[in-house]
Amino acid sequence: MSLKELLNQDKLKPHRTSREEIANLLKLVKRDIKDAKVSGLSSDRKFATAYNAVLQSATIFLYCEGYRTSGMGRHFIVFEAMKKILGKEYFELADYFDSCRSQRNVTDYSYPGEISEAEAIELIQETENFLKVVLHWLKTNHPNLLASDYTNK
Repeated sequence: MSLKELLNQDKLKPHRTSREEIANLLKLVKRDIKDAKVSGLSSDRKFATAYNAVLQSATIFLYCEGYRTSGMGRHFIVFEAMKKILGKEYFELADYFDSCRSQRNVTDYSYPGEISEAEAIELIQETENFLKVVLHWLKTNHPNLLASDYTNK
């Protein structure tokens, strides 16, 4: 489904972002990556915190392309839109992040203790790698939205 189709179905709305908004999202991502690594934190919380970093990272793509999510299933839509924006090379990663969404929902709302330490560590690593993808994409596609402290990274 294309971004225009998602827009026509009211799953997306037009959105005008700013350099400041993108900078704030990147700060959230960096904070959550750091927080997910806190010693003594449960694997559930590490996972949920890393998941939030991934969600905010993927949201950057939508905002830069002029959209925001709307209605039910917003997290799912962010990862679907990520596929459309980044292309087939990132379908598997978007699907992995969406499966993390489902796991996070279970551990946050139903069954605590379901996330292993290995799963949390894997997601943290994927989140750090994904941030590099986001920054490269921003430099390439929307350098005007990237704060100067990120342009040399």
